[in-house]
Amino acid sequence: MGSFLFASAPAFALQGPPDMADSVFDDTYVTVGLGGSYSPSYDGSDDYTFSVLPVVTGSVKGIDFTPRGPGFAINVIPDRDNAKIDFLFGPVITASFDRVNDIKDTVVERLGELDTAIEVGPSAGIKINRITNPFDSLTAAVDVKWDVAGAHKGRVIAPSLTFFTPVSRGAAISLSANAEHVDDNFANYYYSISAAGSAASGLPTYAADSGWKSIGANAFGVIDLDGNALNGGFGIIVLGGYSRLLGDAKRSPITSIRGSADQWFGALGLGYTF
Repeated sequence: MGSFLFASAPAFALQGPPDMADSVFDDTYVTVGLGGSYSPSYDGSDDYTFSVLPVVTGSVKGIDFTPRGPGFAINVIPDRDNAKIDFLFGPVITASFDRVNDIKDTVVERLGELDTAIEVGPSAGIKINRITNPFDSLTAAVDVKWDVAGAHKGRVIAPSLTFFTPVSRGAAISLSANAEHVDDNFANYYYSISAAGSAASGLPTYAADSGWKSIGANAFGVIDLDGNALNGGFGIIVLGGYSRLLGDAKRSPITSIRGSADQWFGALGLGYTF
């Protein structure tokens, strides 16, 4: 967790009204930023770490690219002018650095460091525009990813529901709910404890199976520093969230004895849009 700013946030871009020909968000724009995050050292840990992190998001000729934790997703279906409903589809690629390094718990550290997983797959969704005002949206999406780097060698399904709305000409917020479902390979890699691991760490052996790994909620906000988001420039980015481990991820001794099922995280950054 926390390897990139927005690591646990869903896709987010400051979208404006359909008549945006004179704004920075017309056709092509990029936001680059740098910030700091405070998050568990791995999923299930009760030790927290601070990281300095980059972020890049934007759109090129209607093709959107957005952060995905950590990684990115690309939507290859451009939004239609004045459409009530838009569809999202494209590739998603993320990395998992859980227990790769920086393990704060010395007992869990004795289980050994893990390899970095690179997860690739499709992302699809539907966005309903103009729910309560001309500028807001409600997006339901799901990512389905498989590890291609040979780490956990498993599959992750990550659905999300996101409501976005501006609160003024210079500020916007996004509220989201998300979850993760993992297969046996993923659960076994991150949450099982073998006989050798038990001997090394003193933790009991444990066999983790597939199921819902976590459920959570995030709040995400952007404040434009000159009060007009449509002209780009500098803005402050704030993220806060909570997730709860479920099933075997929660019951594993890695979490239940040495860590916590409650996972909190936050980030603060500065971005520039052009």
